[in-house]
Amino acid sequence: MDDKLIDTIDVSSKCISQTPPSAYYISNFITDNDEKEIIKYVNNAPQPKWTQLSHRRLQNWGGIPHPKGMIAEEIPQWLQKYMNKIKDLNIFKNNTQPNHVLINEYLPNQGIMGHSDGPLFHPIVTTITCGSHTLLEFTKRLDTNDDKERNLKSEFSFLLEPKSLLILQDDLYHNYLHSIEERDHDIIDTDKIKNINLCSRQYNDGEILNRGTRLSLTIRHVPKTSKLKLKF
Repeated sequence: MDDKLIDTIDVSSKCISQTPPSAYYISNFITDNDEKEIIKYVNNAPQPKWTQLSHRRLQNWGGIPHPKGMIAEEIPQWLQKYMNKIKDLNIFKNNTQPNHVLINEYLPNQGIMGHSDGPLFHPIVTTITCGSHTLLEFTKRLDTNDDKERNLKSEFSFLLEPKSLLILQDDLYHNYLHSIEERDHDIIDTDKIKNINLCSRQYNDGEILNRGTRLSLTIRHVPKTSKLKLKF
């Protein structure tokens, strides 16, 4: 494919229909070379940059979000250019711009329980996917704090392809939990996958997609930060 970056993207034309508002899906948001560059830099990050969880590991760039405020850290240039690319979409309002990146690594059979991104962030979440696809499942949040709602059967899903960008906001940000099932492959259900018409190619019902190692770059704005930037 052409490695030239797309200069202008009409985000409104990428709206995912037949779901609560609002989600947007842009396939091939980054190029093949961009994806290779991201994977290289993430894998070459110093070991202390990784945080090991029980089912996956992650990196924080820009600081560690905290209710009392995030102590801002300088973003490296290799990552800043993708934050700028998202900023240029003009989806953040009132001069807000991305200042934090959470990078999650998912191996086959790894996932994440139902969750929402919460009040520490400006209520728009953007995610770039690298390396492998996944299915992101959505469940309506219940009027309870019971953990049982994390295990409810999903209502619909999005297929996140390598090099794609997903934007979530509004009702889908506030009132739905999103999750990734722990499995090593996914089966295409064209009725349940609501962004199937926006994907980079045609998928057949019942098609099996084997998972590889996926890196997700969740790029957001943390409103409460210190003005002093620490250099990593």
